[in-house]
Amino acid sequence: MIDKIRLSTQWVLLSMITACVLVLLSLARPASAITPLPEPAPKPGSYGLEATKKQPPPTIGATITTPGNGASFGESPITVNGICPVGLLVQVYDNGVMVGAVMCTSGSFSIKVSLFAGVNELTVIVYDDLDQAGPTSAIVTVNYTDTKFTAFGALMTLTSSYGRRSAASGAQLGWPLQLSGGTGPYAFSTDWGDGSAAELKSQPLAGLVTISHPYKKAGIYQVNIRATDVNGVSAFLQVIAVSNGKVDSAGSDTPKQEVVVTRVVWIPAAISLVLLGPAFWLGRRSQLITLQKKMLKERDGYPKK
Repeated sequence: MIDKIRLSTQWVLLSMITACVLVLLSLARPASAITPLPEPAPKPGSYGLEATKKQPPPTIGATITTPGNGASFGESPITVNGICPVGLLVQVYDNGVMVGAVMCTSGSFSIKVSLFAGVNELTVIVYDDLDQAGPTSAIVTVNYTDTKFTAFGALMTLTSSYGRRSAASGAQLGWPLQLSGGTGPYAFSTDWGDGSAAELKSQPLAGLVTISHPYKKAGIYQVNIRATDVNGVSAFLQVIAVSNGKVDSAGSDTPKQEVVVTRVVWIPAAISLVLLGPAFWLGRRSQLITLQKKMLKERDGYPKK
């Protein structure tokens, strides 16, 4: 009878240990390391909010270092160099008209601009990411005498109201241009700065011309535009295009690795540790009981004298 009670107690404790282990295994399961937040659908009557970043406009402007004041040129375009605050957009103006734009890198800028016939008053203005203008530089006056194409009487100018335009990655980025002078038809060659082949476009008459291009990746690109008329006279414009979107520095072909973590509940683990001692004791006890029963059985079966 005592042996049966001991065996019953042994099986009860073993059942409890087995149940705790099963609970531990069921609660310890892989879970995603990052759980995305749900995006609720807009409800009727809801309102959207738009935030605007506020910051003061630039206080330090750019300065033209070359060409010098009073310089004369017989060819166009020319190169304008200067110093500027890093990270700002530098727009060059000729007689109050925007004739080119470039990003300031390493504290300096260099850009090619087309000149008007006669006197040209060059200035530069810096703009921040919010298109807030900084101080206007001192005026540098240069002279341009068109000696090469005087016989045609067809000097060309290519300008735009925008030194920088942006669009979402993958969408068409349109750019309005103003073409003056020359003799049609005109041929436009645009290098969009993203490694793609130059785009060609024909235009029968001078006036407003719109070019467009979709950027596949987000980034800041330097765009070079050249227009040439039927007589070979050309005009040049350099601007900055911004493709908005997520920049993937690792490349789109890089496989994504899924990180998996294991969530373990500490309560079942603690219970298992507590029951480890009794389990060990029960194992030893079971061995002793088995050995004792075997000895008693052998004793009973031993022939008496």
